[in-house]
Amino acid sequence: MTVSPFSNLALPTRPTATVIAIECELVRGTEEQIVNDLRPRVATESVALNLAAVERIDAAGIAALITLYCTAVEAGTHFTVVSPSLHVLELLRIVGLESILVADARARETGRSHMRAAQFAA
Repeated sequence: MTVSPFSNLALPTRPTATVIAIECELVRGTEEQIVNDLRPRVATESVALNLAAVERIDAAGIAALITLYCTAVEAGTHFTVVSPSLHVLELLRIVGLESILVADARARETGRSHMRAAQFAA
């Protein structure tokens, strides 16, 4: 019996985004299945990947997230990470991907940009 590491949640992060929760480690050995399963969805619809349950992520897992993000950009859809565990968030921050992948980080960065622009305009 094959158990999928994904669960679909009907919680939109934007009107058109589907939230998909990853419930496994995002490491070498699982990343290929995740990319193979999610790439077709990311190519056709916006996806928010919930990583709250992911306690381990390595370079292969980060590469998988980048692959999915690039697929979304090429397809004109959106790919974001939501609710990352503290460990995942820390690693994404270290490699400079927090502001690109994490939905909340984008909102914070957009707010900072608007505040900086307002300061320069004043």
